[in-house]
Amino acid sequence: MSKKGLFINYEMCFGCHSCEMACSQEHKLPAGEFGIKLTQYGPHKNVKGDWEYTFVPVPTQLCDLCGSRTATGKLPACVHHCESECMEYGDIAELAKLLEEQPKSVLFSL
Repeated sequence: MSKKGLFINYEMCFGCHSCEMACSQEHKLPAGEFGIKLTQYGPHKNVKGDWEYTFVPVPTQLCDLCGSRTATGKLPACVHHCESECMEYGDIAELAKLLEEQPKSVLFSL
């Protein structure tokens, strides 16, 4: 069985928090607990004078990549509900290839 993972292109994330909400509902997490947490950098004016505002969804220790969902062929809740479609779930080796094409990304696996 191949190792599975989560690819997140943070250049595409616009900070909607749907990943957080979907995860919390799927796992029935109490308020203040997250399986994935959206972090943000900015707004910040860089040395070039450009404004930066970056969002990065970060899986926490509570993330199990929705094992009960993926076991039945469904996507993890965060990926299924991502409005910007910045997340992909799949074989970690295949997802690693996406890093070459989309360098402003991160790869997560258990």
